[in-house]
Amino acid sequence: MPTYIALLRAVNVGGTGKLPMAELRAMCEDAGFLDVRTYIASGNVVFRSALSASAAQAALGKRLADYAGKPVGVIVRTGAQMAKALAAQPFVHAAPNRAVLIFLDQPPPADALAAVKHLNGEQIALGEREIYVHYGEGMADSRLVIPAAKTGTARNLNTVAKLIEMAGG
Repeated sequence: MPTYIALLRAVNVGGTGKLPMAELRAMCEDAGFLDVRTYIASGNVVFRSALSASAAQAALGKRLADYAGKPVGVIVRTGAQMAKALAAQPFVHAAPNRAVLIFLDQPPPADALAAVKHLNGEQIALGEREIYVHYGEGMADSRLVIPAAKTGTARNLNTVAKLIEMAGG
């Protein structure tokens, strides 16, 4: 039975999308997921399920939409897929809290880098179903806009590494 990592978009960020992690765990258990564990209050959950990744994503997405009254973005990866994405990140000398992986459902479009706005020292690279961003001096003052990332969800390198560890990787 595979272990999955689900990443929720815009949960408990900036006072919007409040979802207590106990309720997220309960939703996952209600969906039949096993060994459900959450990590920090920003919508990260690790679980085992006999479902395919897409079926697990749909099951969790339905419960979240029922809870929130609107669709909530959910990205699901196996631990191995997430480990592969982390290993491919090109900013190997970046401070792990200043580089993020933006996880997407689909590969980023070929023109994703051309559409970026307000680039001011940040570095960006494309992955298989990820966009990698290094914020250099930090995110606080960045005005970076990446249209291809609109439906994705970002996690810094520390969080990604911890989720892989939790998934047994």
